[in-house]
Amino acid sequence: MGSTKVESYFVFMSYDPEYERLRTLGFSFHPFFHYSSKNIYIYIYIFSFHAFVLAARTKRGAHELDLYLSTKHDELLASTLEPGTYKKTSSLVIVDGFAVEITQDQANVLRSAKGVRVVEKNDELV
Repeated sequence: MGSTKVESYFVFMSYDPEYERLRTLGFSFHPFFHYSSKNIYIYIYIFSFHAFVLAARTKRGAHELDLYLSTKHDELLASTLEPGTYKKTSSLVIVDGFAVEITQDQANVLRSAKGVRVVEKNDELV
């Protein structure tokens, strides 16, 4: 019998050219800090606006990116897991990933899903 304990996991997606296009719309990204451990890569960026980009365009671009990722993540979950057996808690815009409450067996299913790079249990420090 499979696991039934629901826990929080992070799901990070593989390279997506549309995500990269939307992410850089109106911004230039300058890596400031880099850390990697167990296939998880963390980058902290300093954001700067291009002089020719208006704030309204930036807000529109940010909304477009949020909508794109939320839809993409929801569609992955709906096509991979049974309805009502998971709870997506957030989409992570800066890394194309999301947090979801699922069982270990469901995490294993997601690990083999097309477009998924890494699925890691959220081991919060107390």
